[in-house]
Amino acid sequence: MSSIIIGVLIVLLVASGFFDVIEWEFNLIAIGVLVIVWLVVTFNRLIVLRNRKDEALSDIDVQAKRRYDLIPNLVETVKGYATHEQGTLDKVTQARTQAMNASGNPQEKAETENMLSGTLKTLFAVSENYPDLKANANFLELQRELSDTENKMMASRRFFNNTVKDLNNKIQTFPNNVIAGMMGFKEEKFFEVTNSVETEPVSVKF
Repeated sequence: MSSIIIGVLIVLLVASGFFDVIEWEFNLIAIGVLVIVWLVVTFNRLIVLRNRKDEALSDIDVQAKRRYDLIPNLVETVKGYATHEQGTLDKVTQARTQAMNASGNPQEKAETENMLSGTLKTLFAVSENYPDLKANANFLELQRELSDTENKMMASRRFFNNTVKDLNNKIQTFPNNVIAGMMGFKEEKFFEVTNSVETEPVSVKF
């Protein structure tokens, strides 16, 4: 938008004869000032978008850490009632470890977080076979907190992806791409959910 405004301003100045009534030295100065203003505005906008992207990714990390902290208590609670589901519990624990050890790459983080979401859904599905577990107050509270965390993670992912889209659009469009290339700005990857099941939050059933 800033590029368009500055471009329109230059066109209007030319059309008005502004550059015809002053010396050519001043013409060069005026054009130079406008170019510098455009460079500064474009660079600052790219910085703002990049910082917003980093902030959004940090929000995802905060919610993910909250989920990591809840899972051990959930596993221990289920273990007390569903002793025959050790395989499912092991998969949840393993998926949690992989998610915690994932790099800062959004794609890798998305893959491990999606895997963890899948194992949690399996665990909650299994819990339907254990009435005493379903009635346990601690289990219900953990399930409720995990569902709330999952919803917040989904909101954070949407914000991250929208910010990445804005940043990538800014980087890809001319003439912003010239400045982006000179300043080392690169297109970012989206935080992608890989299948439709994982787009649904952890369900809470009573």
